[in-house]
Amino acid sequence: MAIAGIWVGILFGGALLYFAMTLPDTSGLYGVARPPSLQIVAENGDVLSHRGGLGGSYIALSDMPPYLPEAVIATEDQRFYWHFGIDPIGLVRALVINLRAGHVVQGGSTITQQLAKNIFLTPDRTISRKLQEMILSVWLEMRFTKEEILTMYLNRVYLGGGAYGVGAASERYFQKPVRALNLPEAAMLAGLLKAPSRYSPTNDIGLARERAAIVLHNMVGAGYITQEEARLAETNPARLQGYTTASSINYFVDWAAQSLSDYTGRPETDATVHTTIDPAMQRAADAAIAKVFATDAPGASVSQVAFVAMTPQGAVRAMVGGRNYALSQFNRAVQAERQPGSAFKPFVYLTAMQQGFVPDSEFTDKPVTYGGWSPSNYENRFDGRMTLRTALAKSVNTIAVQVAQQCGIRNVIATARRLGIQSDLPSNLSLALGSGSVNLLELTSAYASFANGGFGVIPHGIEEVDTDTGDRLYRRQGSGMGRVMDDRTLGSMNNMMQAVMIYGTGHRNAAIDGVPAGGKTGTSQDSRDAWFVGYTSNLVVGVWVGNDNGSPMKHVTGGTIPAKIWHDFMVRTQNISKAGPLPGTWAPPAAAPAPAQPEDKPHKWEEPGFFERLFGSSDEKEEPWFSQSANGGAQRESRLKSGHPGSWR
Repeated sequence: MAIAGIWVGILFGGALLYFAMTLPDTSGLYGVARPPSLQIVAENGDVLSHRGGLGGSYIALSDMPPYLPEAVIATEDQRFYWHFGIDPIGLVRALVINLRAGHVVQGGSTITQQLAKNIFLTPDRTISRKLQEMILSVWLEMRFTKEEILTMYLNRVYLGGGAYGVGAASERYFQKPVRALNLPEAAMLAGLLKAPSRYSPTNDIGLARERAAIVLHNMVGAGYITQEEARLAETNPARLQGYTTASSINYFVDWAAQSLSDYTGRPETDATVHTTIDPAMQRAADAAIAKVFATDAPGASVSQVAFVAMTPQGAVRAMVGGRNYALSQFNRAVQAERQPGSAFKPFVYLTAMQQGFVPDSEFTDKPVTYGGWSPSNYENRFDGRMTLRTALAKSVNTIAVQVAQQCGIRNVIATARRLGIQSDLPSNLSLALGSGSVNLLELTSAYASFANGGFGVIPHGIEEVDTDTGDRLYRRQGSGMGRVMDDRTLGSMNNMMQAVMIYGTGHRNAAIDGVPAGGKTGTSQDSRDAWFVGYTSNLVVGVWVGNDNGSPMKHVTGGTIPAKIWHDFMVRTQNISKAGPLPGTWAPPAAAPAPAQPEDKPHKWEEPGFFERLFGSSDEKEEPWFSQSANGGAQRESRLKSGHPGSWR
């Protein structure tokens, strides 16, 4: 037995020597390995979020409130001041509990072991890695005092939300320095150590508070605080400051962070990204969506929404990519491509204006057939002769198709491209009714040209990127894509787009008294998508509602829920007294030119595709305008012909 014992000792010593020789380099003891931190900042300087790793400045133990390290010791390692880096009692206790449970429910690692793992080792759960961890723990205990070990641990441990160390976590969750933390906040930070992502207050503040209550109970058991102090802390729990992970602002933050590499590559140092977002407008968008969904969505079979607000120059001020970011990070404002329905018609009429037509040019609303395809209107009504202004305002499908056929569908596509539509568009006449697919961001930015004087814009969310060392990586310059329409054409279009708000499909729910505005509703076939894109002289806003699976909604059109969201948002954010006229001027000729009669048979490339012939086009089903007479809006149209409102003359 003596000989056997000697051999066991030799083997154990050899094993320790082997693992000691294979230990990783310890020269990086004071360096925190983390990905570069991106701080995303709003237009007004508010910190919206962080991406990557957030590291705080080094905080001495003496600069921390005493209950912060006490909360950590009470929860993670109550015998921290008594063991030599390894806690045999804790290991035995954890082993017994895990055997009884049949699986791992409790670990036996000390704070020193956790520090050794965080600094030097990988998270692999292997016997060799555990032995290396133990050896390094003893080495740390021999080289440093307990206070130094605890200080290093608290300054580099990961606490969720991209925060490394208590300094970064304090700023991330509570927007205050560590020395200002109170007992409930300290308990919440200590509670994160068990599972940082799960217990992060930005993910679930309720779960984080439940975990903090356990920490407070542990502190009572360890004698650090009294039962009364714990009770007071539980009744006044920590409150999260700033934006949560579930906040809609994260749709914009994701978009900005993902597009950053297009401007700066991948920053290798911490950087601050200055964005265009307006927190007040973002809150107004959330409020408008919540209000309209609460009143109109029940029973309408609509589950999702997308929203974009931007300046006429393309700077995004608010973005909502869905109803709940925590449940779905898919950004429907940027990533989803859906059929715009009649919201595409302004590109058809813009093409006509550029070819010499005017708002008073007349077409006939009548049955038409092209290559076996016959577009129809709402309730299959045909109201005879009317101006292009009225045809756009009332969203008459047959006239939109006639105009597209006469102007050439390829010319319509070229117009859409010139205004910034990049999605694939079908080269057939059904495109006039919105059979192509676009995303909300590009459609809204295309409408911005009507609000800014006829210039193409590039939607953007980043103004400037600076490193923490003071170097500037990027600053936005340039003026977009240049002029895309002349002043006369712009005046014609704004005259027609205002008609939508005065007596057209946007009149009932979108129009704002005293505010010159233009816009267009859009509804795809079977009400699968509903849109409203509208603008004033200083803001352009697009709204989409629908379902992710493309299922039809019930009685939802662009003139209902989307128009109401647009109206509510504009009322909350726009100063009516400062609303200016829409840009563009145009004087009507003595007699509006009459269009040539279109050919019955279009060119082959203009013919509808197989699916359009089989299922029909995307009919515009806005408000029941087509149940009225053709002269229903004549009196209100006369206001537009006489030069009122806006700058059209």
